[in-house]
Amino acid sequence: MNSHMQSVLGYLGLLWLVAYFFGKDERDDTSRYHLKQGFGLLILGALCNSFALIAGLISINVAAILISVGFAFLIFSVLGIIHVINKVRKPLPLIGKLFENRFNFI
Repeated sequence: MNSHMQSVLGYLGLLWLVAYFFGKDERDDTSRYHLKQGFGLLILGALCNSFALIAGLISINVAAILISVGFAFLIFSVLGIIHVINKVRKPLPLIGKLFENRFNFI
């Protein structure tokens, strides 16, 4: 698996695990950057979905708002893949700067 494919898989939810575990030998700085962005997106998406599930038990209106926020994660994933295709190391809008210097295990 080349670094370009790793970067794309990094934005596709649980396929991030495939990119992380099966591509350690071919990883470069750009793929590490996109894996960090994708991992942060995965963590925030999981937290948002968990809150939406809990909020759904309490109020359907709050859950609907959190689910609509979840669509933003889909848009962020598409933007991340576009950055990979264009070979640009650009952070995701609004949340990308949070992940640039985190997740040192990647």
